[in-house]
Amino acid sequence: MRKLTHEGIAHLRVARTHMMNAVRTPVIGVLDNIRSLYNVGSIFRTSDGAFIQGLYLCGYTPTPPRKEIMKTALGATESVPWKYFANPLDALAAAKKHGAKVCVLEQTTESKTYYTLRKSDFPLCLVVGNELTGVSPEVISAADMAIEIPMHGMKQSLNAAVAYGIALYDLARVWHTG
Repeated sequence: MRKLTHEGIAHLRVARTHMMNAVRTPVIGVLDNIRSLYNVGSIFRTSDGAFIQGLYLCGYTPTPPRKEIMKTALGATESVPWKYFANPLDALAAAKKHGAKVCVLEQTTESKTYYTLRKSDFPLCLVVGNELTGVSPEVISAADMAIEIPMHGMKQSLNAAVAYGIALYDLARVWHTG
């Protein structure tokens, strides 16, 4: 075993020239009032890695170009299609127009664990909420389902970008191996 070089890894990835026509994982990420520019950048990079359809940035979520976003996104703001919506309910409506079920990543009275989703749940709109207050009540009310990440320690939540990454990569696994 040996570590792959950057060139070796690049041969395994979708070429930039083919990105627009390549089949993407049928997930739209929605950022509901994320406040940290670094979280936004990290979410862009994770979204690129999972090769999702796009990101919808909502409310006061910061948008590119910002140096803090660019620092953590490492170019993913150019490879992940994104749109800004002042109102997150408009973003959900846009996702639903594409046939997506709205799934909030939040602890609710009806949440199920993130690893219970199946290929039949796609296309999916995955909503991650504010770092302090979570997904807004109006977005939860408009959702088709809720998933959560089980917490086994003292803390009741993870960093927004970390939680998004865990859920998104499991969704990508389900879609690609399904």
